[in-house]
Amino acid sequence: MTKLRNTVGERIRKFRKAKGLTQQQLAELSGLDDAYIGSVERGERNFSIDTLEKIVGGLNISLSNLFLDYNDANQQDAARRDAIVEYVSLLNELNSEQVETLRKILDTLKGAFN
Repeated sequence: MTKLRNTVGERIRKFRKAKGLTQQQLAELSGLDDAYIGSVERGERNFSIDTLEKIVGGLNISLSNLFLDYNDANQQDAARRDAIVEYVSLLNELNSEQVETLRKILDTLKGAFN
């Protein structure tokens, strides 16, 4: 059981960092204590489903994203998925004008790779 707890904790940490959140910020968003978040991320805490629901709510992610199994993915696929998580988090924080600017930048970059 500890392996699963550690894996889930590592995934929570990865999503939190991808969103640029501190443990304290995630604790505030999820209604939990920051020390508790730290112990969950380290796999030290046997937390409930209710607590997990609060954490994924604070991260604004789905449970399915949290539990995607990257063990079978090759490194290139895993890197792509991690980048997608990071970019989606960024997009959620931008206004429509900023999103359009980013889209134009990406179109320019795509042209450079072709």
